[in-house]
Amino acid sequence: MFDPFLNIPFFDGKYSYTARKEEIEKAIFNTLNQGVYIGGDAVLEFSKRLANYLEVEHVVTCGNGTDALSIALMALELKAGDEVIVPTFNFVAAVEAIALLGLVPVFVDASADDFNLDPQNVEGLITDKTKAIIVVHLFGGAAQIEKIAQIAQKYKLYVIEDVAQSLGSKYGGRFLGTFGHIGCTSFFPTKNLACFGDGGALFTNDSDLAKKIETIGKHGQESKYEHVRVGMNSRLDTLQAAILNVQLSYIDSDIKKRRRVANLYHHALKSIYAVKLPIEKEGTFHSFNQYNLILQNKKTRDELKLYLHHAGIETMIYYPRPIHEQKAFLRFNVNQHFPFSETLCDTVLALPVSPSLSQVEQEYIITKILNFFAAYV
Repeated sequence: MFDPFLNIPFFDGKYSYTARKEEIEKAIFNTLNQGVYIGGDAVLEFSKRLANYLEVEHVVTCGNGTDALSIALMALELKAGDEVIVPTFNFVAAVEAIALLGLVPVFVDASADDFNLDPQNVEGLITDKTKAIIVVHLFGGAAQIEKIAQIAQKYKLYVIEDVAQSLGSKYGGRFLGTFGHIGCTSFFPTKNLACFGDGGALFTNDSDLAKKIETIGKHGQESKYEHVRVGMNSRLDTLQAAILNVQLSYIDSDIKKRRRVANLYHHALKSIYAVKLPIEKEGTFHSFNQYNLILQNKKTRDELKLYLHHAGIETMIYYPRPIHEQKAFLRFNVNQHFPFSETLCDTVLALPVSPSLSQVEQEYIITKILNFFAAYV
């Protein structure tokens, strides 16, 4: 029996280090001994290895996932006032990048079955100012990227894929992030491929875009002190690259552990009529960076969250408010409502799904959820 006085964290920040302590410390000390902290062999090696893993031509690293989105938009040379279609059920980063560059976010509702941007709502939003679509593959699951890509091709739009939560996930046997013009990711500690701080990367099969991306992240320099475009300072630290070189060797095994956890949740909770479980669509490979339940209403969600908290189980709400309702972005929302996104924000609850979660811990979580609904009815 699991001790209820021991807390089960939503995310175990120590897992990667404790599981790979010797390899990670060796990588860090090698970097310290070389004395190269910006650029260097570790960054080049990681970029090549990640490109090989994703089966993509070019990977360019940067400082974080938000910078990756900003650099992608800059590389596409969009102009102030251009419109970018973006999901409102999402973390703020994509909309933030759009707004900071003087572009206009055009919000789109989520799909009813996969949390992601609904392609059925896209064509009606396209105007002569529309230049790009940002597709965010949330929670480890694939958006309907083929349909979105077809729409983009029809209207000659750019596609940027954000796979911060879905690196390692696939659609039709192909890695997410490789369908659009540019893929972006974050190596924030909670991600499938994580460093011990901030980090990010962009990937593309377009050599010209790759060159622009690389120069933008280095102050717009093609060579030292030769600035060919307006850029920014966004580089992956060498120490973080050294850590990521270790982590990359374990991404598939970690995803396998996440999928095992998700499978146990699914089989144990599928009989609860008041809960909708996440799905893995046919032809996709879900990495379960998060495992989100959808409850019947906000009251049930909030009561379950509190119940699990009192049982020592940490959960998270992704996301409590859609972007179009956030104060910072109200100026882009002209009396619009996005019903499914708004409903999701009131009803989603993410359970622990870390690769470090033990079966005993998970069975304790499942028991508590089953007990809650037994008493709730």
